Amino acid sequence: MNDSRIIVALDFSSAQQALDLAAKLDPALCRVKVGKELFTAAGPQLVAKLMASGFEVFLDLKFHDIPSTVANACKVAAGMGVWMMNIHALGGRRMLSAARDAVPVGSSKLIAVTLLTSMERSDLSDIGLEREPQEVVTRLAGLARDCGLDGVVCSALEALGLRKTMGDSFCLVTPGIRPANAAMDEQKRVSTPRQAIENGADYLVIGRPITQAEDPISMLLRLNDEISGLAQSS
Repeated sequence: MNDSRIIVALDFSSAQQALDLAAKLDPALCRVKVGKELFTAAGPQLVAKLMASGFEVFLDLKFHDIPSTVANACKVAAGMGVWMMNIHALGGRRMLSAARDAVPVGSSKLIAVTLLTSMERSDLSDIGLEREPQEVVTRLAGLARDCGLDGVVCSALEALGLRKTMGDSFCLVTPGIRPANAAMDEQKRVSTPRQAIENGADYLVIGRPITQAEDPISMLLRLNDEISGLAQSS
């Protein structure tokens, strides 16, 4: 059973790049995330190849459309056998509920995106949300929980408050993870693996620190050891 908390983000533009990186990893030590860029380039066939290699796949497409369209897309994703998929909480209650109805509880994990980790207070003002990011995230997470979803994607900086508010069984998936002293790139609300785990995150999405490492498996092992040690001491 895979008990790793790390999800490696395969943010590539071709199937070959993703498969080359996956060949350097161990499916017993991580899961992998397929997002919009890679899925657009390689489609379900790439997901099937990764699963055939033993990887559990987080399909990160952030479905956001009318309820019936999102429900149908989620049903197809569940039929592919992905471990986890996400939808966007800003789609509202009817969309979230339709997705939940389409994905049987106990099959693929169904989580919601709250706010993208690239967004900060000024971005919310631009779209007419005159609230702090934490307030918006908490409201959207509560909506997702009320609609029966398994959890949310959130910044590790918001995980501490959500863990207290949503309880231990609500799954928190945190992107924007950077080892100490690493570049932030385009992320704004970021955290280190240590901070994320201490704040209550269940899974950490980590991309470039692993995928661009000279030795990806060594980096993965190092991060797993750090996270395992924190979990045992908590």
